Amino acid sequence: MGWIVLIVLIVATFIGLYGMFKKAGMEPWKALIPYYNTWCMIEKMQLKKFWFFLQFIPIAGFFITIWILIKFVEHFGRFSLLHHAAVVLIPFIYLPYMGFSKSERYAGKDVVRNYKKGTIREWVDAAVFAIVAATLIRTFIFEAYTIPTPSMEKTLLVNDFLFVSKFSYGPRIPNTPLAMPFVHHTMPITNSQSYSELIHIPYTRWFASPVKRDDVVVFNFPVNDTLINDEVNFGSRVTYYQVVREIGREATWNRFGEIIKTRPVDKRENFIKRCVAIAGDTLRIVNGVVYTNSTQ
Repeated sequence: MGWIVLIVLIVATFIGLYGMFKKAGMEPWKALIPYYNTWCMIEKMQLKKFWFFLQFIPIAGFFITIWILIKFVEHFGRFSLLHHAAVVLIPFIYLPYMGFSKSERYAGKDVVRNYKKGTIREWVDAAVFAIVAATLIRTFIFEAYTIPTPSMEKTLLVNDFLFVSKFSYGPRIPNTPLAMPFVHHTMPITNSQSYSELIHIPYTRWFASPVKRDDVVVFNFPVNDTLINDEVNFGSRVTYYQVVREIGREATWNRFGEIIKTRPVDKRENFIKRCVAIAGDTLRIVNGVVYTNSTQ
């Protein structure tokens, strides 16, 4: 059912573009061909051609396409933040309205050239751009972390700041793209969930490369996939599995069943450790000393 709804919404969006192309004096069938339609919009608006190719950048390209649509709407004389928000949030309703409403007409480049944004609007646009840019950088290029515990004390100290490259093992696609920016899994103050699982993308990593022995790695704690959502008694300090080991699975579910929850991979706690062994290695710990392949 979900796929049917999605297809209907996509078709409605393209139908809206069909009407807008016709109003703009363009061959309307071109609106029905993905990417070719944005190429035609760029040509009509006399934008630089590199904007078309930027659409093929993973994730970021999606925002470029939205920007092109917003610019196209501006050529219909619609500059308000409300109209731009409609392009982003409800294109399947807004674009058909623009395409087939008798009150909406193509205004052309002169209208865009003569339009001047107000001061507040300039600040809003700058803030939106900054949030989007920072989110993309944080997701795909590098992210800042603070060391919370002394487990890496001979290498990193508590409260040390570090930047972690997302290219070392390949950038990972967010499993839950619908999330508040700059927040991991819990909202400050309210302690509510900071993400939605309405859209869940399977685990995917671009240009993946293997972890090497002795690498210092930031990773999502595997056993943090299931937790007891009780900030007073447990929080993220004690995992579901630890409680099960202490009081048993049945007792755990009887006592905490209503507040046991799971987290997607990208929303589990971040840990930093050194990789001392990889697949195929022999690992031994003797009197607190680690031996990898019989080497200390």
